[in-house]
Amino acid sequence: MGDFYAGGENGLFTFILITLLMGGLAAYASGKAIAQTWRPFRQVPLYMLIVALAVRFCHFALFEEELFSLPSYIIDFAVAFAAASLGYRLVRARQMTVQYGWMFQRRGLLGWRALEPHS
Repeated sequence: MGDFYAGGENGLFTFILITLLMGGLAAYASGKAIAQTWRPFRQVPLYMLIVALAVRFCHFALFEEELFSLPSYIIDFAVAFAAASLGYRLVRARQMTVQYGWMFQRRGLLGWRALEPHS
């Protein structure tokens, strides 16, 4: 992955395994959990900072990659944030349309809109 992402000799494999698969799934589950407990979206990036640290540590502990690499940490955070945002938004769209079905209707996979008032 070049000089930008600090991967070892198996950089692409470890990126896919650790960052995308393990980190992405953990972040997705975290995003869903944040939404299920009705916490605000602003908590997602805070939790993903921690998930990205855990992903970076897994790269270090399992594959002897560099632990303190800011570019790699930024990429790990971006992947985690994207996955968590997806999980959060899927759950929140379902919550809004089920909990407040009299007020909102589903609009696509990730959204909802207000029902128009009847005259």
